[in-house]
Amino acid sequence: MKIGSLEHRDTFCRHFMQTYTEFDPDTLPWPELDAEALQRLKSVPFWEEVFYTERRAGAIVKAFVETIDDPVIKEAVALQGLEETRHAKLIRVMIEKYGIDAAERPLEDVSDNVETRFKDFGFGECMDSFLGFGVFKIAMANQFLPKEMFTIFETLMYEETRHIVFFVNWMAYNQARKGFVARALLPLTSFVYYMRALGRMIGTAKRGKELNDGKEFSATQASVFLNDFTFRRFLEDCYSENRRRMDAFEPDLLRPSFLPQLAETALSALRLWSFRAKPLPA
Repeated sequence: MKIGSLEHRDTFCRHFMQTYTEFDPDTLPWPELDAEALQRLKSVPFWEEVFYTERRAGAIVKAFVETIDDPVIKEAVALQGLEETRHAKLIRVMIEKYGIDAAERPLEDVSDNVETRFKDFGFGECMDSFLGFGVFKIAMANQFLPKEMFTIFETLMYEETRHIVFFVNWMAYNQARKGFVARALLPLTSFVYYMRALGRMIGTAKRGKELNDGKEFSATQASVFLNDFTFRRFLEDCYSENRRRMDAFEPDLLRPSFLPQLAETALSALRLWSFRAKPLPA
């Protein structure tokens, strides 16, 4: 399948539309949490930022839809906007149900440079999802919350995975339609956007710390993640979970490759370092 062809467009848009799942956040099987689980949920310092980010995502995608002329892509992106808005609703329902202290901040104006904002958002999702896969696996393995909560969060993880697969295919299609030069520069373009996403992630972490009065997880909560934690293990979890989730999609579709390749290179270096650091037998 030629990247940039109508066949490519129809394939990634059709797959996105066909894998849509209908659900209402209000009627999800929200579990009753005991005091310890509720405290753990409330101790997560970034719910306000997550709530804001999901609402902002819905606004960006909705604004971008209005700029699209291609009816096939327009329909698919409109569906993504619906899902992003539903993500925000899910977070709002959770905040209200469990009494989480997370204010609804006013949204910024996203009406200017809409396509650039959409690309920034898409590459940010790619980065957030790759790292989030590892965090999700560690939290679930250590039973940070009851399995019923992870079942609900899994719904979000699946949709985020669909979003980034759709995005990288749209990005490649869009660049290819602009001509050979734009297509050849796609790796460099992606790198620039990933660096921008990294900068925003650092800013988000700082804001989350400020909103939490400078406090991170308590020692008790953090120990769930930090017991036996190593950077290598975290990278391995991110890499393996990303691969597992991507295997669920049609093999003809493009997948995000920059972060998995970077992680694979880092893991190879860490394994080599570990091997060379071992003392030779007497």
